[in-house]
Amino acid sequence: QVQLVESGGGLVQAGGSLRLSCAASGRTFSTDVVAWFRQVPGKEREFIARINWSAGSTYYADSVKGRFAISRDNAKNTVYLEMNSLKPEDTAVYYCAARNEVVVRYDRWGQGTQVTVSA
Repeated sequence: QVQLVESGGGLVQAGGSLRLSCAASGRTFSTDVVAWFRQVPGKEREFIARINWSAGSTYYADSVKGRFAISRDNAKNTVYLEMNSLKPEDTAVYYCAARNEVVVRYDRWGQGTQVTVSA
């Protein structure tokens, strides 16, 4: 069974940094696109960033471009989200998700990790 496990969330002051991790078990990311999303209660889930595992190409939402960076560690089969210059509006539950690179729908999701940014 494929599992995605996020870690690294927590409480940080505005302007601070956090690094989230998404580790996969059960299969490797070798042909996947791995993405980060976030969700605030009562709002729709928001796409943050994605990385094509094989090509290493990345894409970001405008709301985080220049502040967040997505990366991968092949040896650890882990995707990271480095978050800098955090703002209170970045507060949300952050989820990692994965899909095969030839499909559109993300079909594997982690349990989420809470990020809280205080003013």
